[in-house]
Amino acid sequence: MIPSTVERVPLNTAAQVNEAIRQRTEENVAAYAARGSGAIEQRLGELNQEWDIERLLEANASIACLVGLTLGATVDKKWFLLPAAVAGFLLQHSIQGWCPPMPVMRSLGVRTASEIDYERYALKAIRGDFRDVVGKERRTAVGAHGAIEAARA
Repeated sequence: MIPSTVERVPLNTAAQVNEAIRQRTEENVAAYAARGSGAIEQRLGELNQEWDIERLLEANASIACLVGLTLGATVDKKWFLLPAAVAGFLLQHSIQGWCPPMPVMRSLGVRTASEIDYERYALKAIRGDFRDVVGKERRTAVGAHGAIEAARA
């Protein structure tokens, strides 16, 4: 069975690595919350710039393909096997959520978009971005619009 997009990378990551990433995220939230709204604002900016594992894998695969194509065209045609292998690994990652560089990247703390969002929305909740999204309106179109606007902030 093919895992969901959100679950596929964590399911193919060692439990201790997932736990380390989760702990680091919770430590970040606690540390920035203790430092106040200015620090939270700064951290939210950093989170907006953080590359998730998908983006990093795509960039690395693109570089490997370009290197393989260049070397295949200029040095030896056997180098064309590199982009072919990279394409296979990308396909494997898109379906299964695993490819050879992923365990290394995860052990270095590279997070999924969902893991980054977890920290982002925890900090936004602490900052108070969602305080107006309560009450009777919460199950109406107005409440839904307010929730979307609060999450967008």
